[in-house]
Amino acid sequence: MQLPLLTFSDLSLLLAVNAIILLITSELASPKYGLTNLAINEKKLRNAALTVSLLFLLTLAIIIFNIITSA
Repeated sequence: MQLPLLTFSDLSLLLAVNAIILLITSELASPKYGLTNLAINEKKLRNAALTVSLLFLLTLAIIIFNIITSA
């Protein structure tokens, strides 16, 4: 069974969902909410969330650029 290839829009959607999940997790895991017993380094989690968010914004900019130039 062969899986379908990911398009650029699929990749952008995947990055958006991952960014949202990571950002929510990094916010809820902060000491403000009392969840301080996690075995995850919060700084690394936040950096990963911001990196995925920036990758999503980059793919979004490329998609918008392609729409503008094709019209």
